[in-house]
Amino acid sequence: MGNILVCDDERSICQMLEIALRREGHKIETVNSGDDAKRKLDGAIYDVIITDIKMPNTDGIEVLRYAHQVSPESAVILITAVDDYEAAVQAVKAGGATDYIRKSPGLVDEIKLAINRALEKMALSRQNFAFKRDAATRNSLDNIVSGSPAMEKLKQTIRTVASTQSTVIIYGESGTGKELVARAVHVCSPRATEPFVSINCGAFPETLLESELFGYVKGAFTGANQNKRGLFEVADQGTIFLDEISEMTLTMQVKLLRVLQERCVRPVGGSSEIPIDVRVIAATNRDLDKLVGENTFREDLYYRLSVIPVSVPPLRDRREDIPLLVNHFLKKYAPAAAKSIARVNKDCLEALCGYEWPGNVRQLENTIERAVALETGEELHVELPAERSKARAAAAGVGIGGAVISSSGVLPEGMDMEKYVADIERSLLQSALARSNGVQTRAADLLKISYRSFRHLVKKYDL
Repeated sequence: MGNILVCDDERSICQMLEIALRREGHKIETVNSGDDAKRKLDGAIYDVIITDIKMPNTDGIEVLRYAHQVSPESAVILITAVDDYEAAVQAVKAGGATDYIRKSPGLVDEIKLAINRALEKMALSRQNFAFKRDAATRNSLDNIVSGSPAMEKLKQTIRTVASTQSTVIIYGESGTGKELVARAVHVCSPRATEPFVSINCGAFPETLLESELFGYVKGAFTGANQNKRGLFEVADQGTIFLDEISEMTLTMQVKLLRVLQERCVRPVGGSSEIPIDVRVIAATNRDLDKLVGENTFREDLYYRLSVIPVSVPPLRDRREDIPLLVNHFLKKYAPAAAKSIARVNKDCLEALCGYEWPGNVRQLENTIERAVALETGEELHVELPAERSKARAAAAGVGIGGAVISSSGVLPEGMDMEKYVADIERSLLQSALARSNGVQTRAADLLKISYRSFRHLVKKYDL
């Protein structure tokens, strides 16, 4: 069903269309002048705009031009009298109007058909966009490379929960593949042919996150030159994935809770609400139950999201998957680098399987990609990540950069203290960014320094 604006200076036509279209399940607003229609367009987002051509002062062609400017995704249907016919035809040919209908005894039925055509065309356009975007992830369960009992159990859980319409919350450390799980739930669900939209809630400040999720209308803030649909509306009939949900501010949590309860969104600066049908999947690498106890996450939102909790095990708890993942990433990156690497060095593979992988699958993938880029032979040799090497060096009494410091604390000759300290700082910054999934404010908190100091150091070390 659509959100529709009807504009006609004849009140009887507005009333007739309002009654008939409401019976079809559409949300209808009516105005009796072109100026009022323009004001409505400044405050709301409509799927379809129906306007008479001949009206005093601001006519339907001007409404059409204005709608095309501030709300280019909206379909515009012109109602024409006999003497307006040529203007309507020209408007359609020019690409501004979607359709035109002559005023006649069959006006209501023709408008119903025109609305259905417009909404079907919009839905098809959104589906095509979704297909193109998700083509690489269409077989998402196959994309979860695993052979371990823990991951096979997770796949079965995905198949089970996918058939429901319930909200899902995915728990897991950074880099475990939470978005891959969310995509798999979507692809295995009845909503598979509809859009899958994802957003990292920790990557946006509060005001920008609100406009991204709910959309905005022209003039809502500086730079808002036209209406924009929010991600909830873009995901209508499909799924929206809210990654790092724990990073939302309490104010945004209240607004999200209302959307989940009311199943409608109000664009920033808008005056009307837009009904939505969206499945919500959220994810976090933090303990929401603990955050509720600390009053940094709303308890009512927690219960709304935790209808079906799903946990993704860390890589260290399913080490039997590491050889499968290594070969998967080798097949992915070797052809892209135009290299014919046939296998992985046996000793290197054993070392990879013994590593703890604090960054999980994402860290393993980056490690293999780097190794492929540096390899010159037919057998892949892989160095363990720097954190492991530094931990080994510290245990053996070797300083960063090759300088040896014995357990007694005796310094070697010629040691460069500034470089030594800089290497430690860089290592700590990299580790904090890895643990915080790239969210700099959280990384700063982990290191107990201010966000401003953290940004200065990131810039200093070109991270």
